[in-house]
Amino acid sequence: MVKVGIIGGSGLDNPEILAEPQDIEVTTPYGDPSAPLVCGTIGKVPVAVLARHGRDHAIYPSGVNFRANIWALKSQGCTHILAATAVGSLRREIAPGHLVFPGQFIDFTRRRETTFFDRGPVVHTPMAEPFCPHLRRLLAETAAELGIPAHSDKTVITVEGPRFSTKAESHMFRAWSADVINMSTVPEVNLAREQKMHYATAAMSTDYDCWHEEEAPVTWEMIVDTMRKNAHNVIRLFVAAIPKIAAYDDICQR
Repeated sequence: MVKVGIIGGSGLDNPEILAEPQDIEVTTPYGDPSAPLVCGTIGKVPVAVLARHGRDHAIYPSGVNFRANIWALKSQGCTHILAATAVGSLRREIAPGHLVFPGQFIDFTRRRETTFFDRGPVVHTPMAEPFCPHLRRLLAETAAELGIPAHSDKTVITVEGPRFSTKAESHMFRAWSADVINMSTVPEVNLAREQKMHYATAAMSTDYDCWHEEEAPVTWEMIVDTMRKNAHNVIRLFVAAIPKIAAYDDICQR
């Protein structure tokens, strides 16, 4: 049976979005997840929502217990994960407010727990296609139906944070063919793949990082303001896409 985990921020656990919402406390071998899961349904599909940075956004990027978060969703029967995240744009055409559905990532983090297989038998997980292509296609088609500006098959680079990039770094990431930048996709995506869960990201462009000479360098206030104005598009997208997930044949190679 399909059950969808949503990892994101405010608004996604709104009682008006979830039918019969209830909090579920979960413990894992890796410690506590960022917050209790909010479980309910969207379009009759079971859903579990997890606030990545805690409900009060008090957990800094590298302080997120990614292994506990993924384990918690898996333990509650989630088969698919839709992750919402804010990203800085490294491309002129990806304007603030646009959504991005990455197909590839570059890991520029340095001090995170990136695997469940750090003890016991060594397991090497294929990562050529880290994001589920079927979920990405579904999100792109749904965004088009809703008239939401979106970009598919882009590359996201994840940095450690919590600081933002220098101009030199921002230009370097562009030279590496990264399209957007954030602080949360890695190791979330690879941990989900290790647990054989379909994973896709709906990334909201909030700024132009600091490479764009005609735009002001990114600030936290800039991110919050853009998210406040456009977060409803992510909610609209998920509410429309989730009922479709159970309808398509699950043929993704995992």
